[in-house]
Amino acid sequence: MGKNKETALVVLSGGQDSTTCLLWALDKYSSVKTVSFDYGQRHKKELLCAKKICDKFGVSNKVINLSELNSLAPNSLTRDDIPVDTDAPSEGTPNSFVEGRNMLFLTYAAIYAKSEGISDIITGVSQSDFSGYPDCRDIFIKSLNTTLNLAMDYEFDIITPLMWIDKEETWALADSLGGLNVIKNMTLTCYNGIMGDGCGNCPACKLRKNGYVKYLERKNK
Repeated sequence: MGKNKETALVVLSGGQDSTTCLLWALDKYSSVKTVSFDYGQRHKKELLCAKKICDKFGVSNKVINLSELNSLAPNSLTRDDIPVDTDAPSEGTPNSFVEGRNMLFLTYAAIYAKSEGISDIITGVSQSDFSGYPDCRDIFIKSLNTTLNLAMDYEFDIITPLMWIDKEETWALADSLGGLNVIKNMTLTCYNGIMGDGCGNCPACKLRKNGYVKYLERKNK
């Protein structure tokens, strides 16, 4: 099967980071496809956000059902009876960590990418703002990249544009790509399911807001 380096596949959640990666990919590639996942998350609105964003930019959005993950890995992002931690724990992973999520997402994304002749898979994980999630680390991405290449006998390239930048720089990147208002108004990052600026109290909202404030302060100097 021939590989198409002119096309990229973006793993799109509808949140700030993955949407910034979509903007980045649209700037770098002549063609972009996206893939999203229904994993039993509490806030299905993020899938609606992903679709609206894709419609805005005229790119396809394939949704893959991984809802069994909900029952296998109880956490505050898939269970209504588990409140979201407002602060990071002193040790261990936060209760919003979904065991195996990025490994499964990227594995299914790779299967889909190969079927489309695509080798470049783009994901918005970041080690700078990884919130204690082990599957957002660079060492994990490199390891999985090698494993997928061996498992499918195919040269995938998992690309992580945000790996070494924080939220301030992520806002700056989105702005440089002309997508600041898209990120601010059309994405859902909040663990409590509130679009845009979010609830302001969950760890995702705090990271997002702090980065935005720092970016505006720098921009307006």
